[in-house]
Amino acid sequence: MTLRARLTLLNSTLLGGVLLLFGVLVYLLVSALLLDQVDRTLNQTVQDILSNSRVDSVGELNVVTLPSLELTASVYIQYWDRSRNLQMASPGIRDLTQPLDTTGINSSQPVFRDIVIRNIHLRVLTVPLLAGGRSAGVLQAATNLGLIDTIRNSLLSILVGLTILFMVLAAVASWFSIRQALAPLATVTATAEQITRADDLSRRIPYSASPKDEIGVLIRAFNRTLERLENLFTSQQRFLADVSHELRTPLTVIKGNADLIRKLGPDEESLDTIKDEADRLTRMVGDLLLLAQAESGKLPLTMAPVALDELLTDVFQQMRVLAGEKIHLKLTDIDQAVVTGDRDRLKQVLINLTSNAIHYTPVGGEVYLSLSKTGEVARVVVRDTGPGIPSADLPHIFDRFYRGEKSRTRSKTSGFGLGLSIASFIVEAHGGRIEVDSHEGQGTAFAMFLPLVDEKA
Repeated sequence: MTLRARLTLLNSTLLGGVLLLFGVLVYLLVSALLLDQVDRTLNQTVQDILSNSRVDSVGELNVVTLPSLELTASVYIQYWDRSRNLQMASPGIRDLTQPLDTTGINSSQPVFRDIVIRNIHLRVLTVPLLAGGRSAGVLQAATNLGLIDTIRNSLLSILVGLTILFMVLAAVASWFSIRQALAPLATVTATAEQITRADDLSRRIPYSASPKDEIGVLIRAFNRTLERLENLFTSQQRFLADVSHELRTPLTVIKGNADLIRKLGPDEESLDTIKDEADRLTRMVGDLLLLAQAESGKLPLTMAPVALDELLTDVFQQMRVLAGEKIHLKLTDIDQAVVTGDRDRLKQVLINLTSNAIHYTPVGGEVYLSLSKTGEVARVVVRDTGPGIPSADLPHIFDRFYRGEKSRTRSKTSGFGLGLSIASFIVEAHGGRIEVDSHEGQGTAFAMFLPLVDEKA
């Protein structure tokens, strides 16, 4: 059963249930009011008879006048003496020799009962009579309930008919209104099928109604999902293209040198070139595995207190060897700061930032390292006096395989455009962030922010 059919059935059933409950209440209320009116009439008739009666010396009831009995043909009266002999009856039932209510005649209290006599439905009031503390007989008053039964049956038929009619109307109205309400879902389905057939993740679902209703929220979430899938798919395509390009160069070099060795025999230069390119491939595969772990949230981290000042000093001493005499590497401001993190991974980030600064700074330039505390955060800055990063490249420098250099030619020590992506993931895994500030011709500064250890804890 479709959702549209289920919702239509549910609406019709709910409306039918409400109408049924309302109908039952109306039926019971009308029946109670009609019976109450009959009971009032019977009780008033009995009171009229008793007000025009007297008890003789032997305890029998003598009726002086019965004007109401003569004028009210719908009310029947029987008077039974204390010996249960019929002493008086209304004109319409004088041939009836049995009590109107054979059960209630023995009651010690006034009682109303519904009785069927000769296929006639009667409402009977039985009133025991007392005189001087002794029984003076029983007075029974009855009226025909045929009219009331007809009214109740007609009312029941009307209520049932209206209930069915309104349920049908509600089903028809629900069917068309639900079709209109669910029309955007059909659009979602059609769009999803088109995306599946055409592999076009750029499609979006239009929705002109309120974006805050349930359908609007669903479509907005679906469009966000499509956007994310499109970004992931595009990123995957770019990733595969970049990996293919990066693999092609060292593999071509290795193949070329292997062919050269096959023709001319082994030589030291060819073997060194093959080894260098194999090392490059090994580094790239390691970086890719590390990046995949970081993106999946499974980057292994050994968390412990880390003294950033000592770590930055170690990186400074190590990078001085790389800088040599070509670059002036300086350690400026340094403050004591302790963070919780993985020492080796944080060192990897600092080495990457520093080696990039040294690599892109021209001979005679300067690279500065500094550490300071800002509130509850430690701030490590790596600043160089290089050519800076073009503004068009800044939004992409943390993307995988992105390098601002236009040329694809790489030196032996050149990276693959993965270092900053890995650094960004590592810093974020430590609850920090990494920022860049660069202007062409004025150098570049990378700032790493990490939360300090809470000394009060």
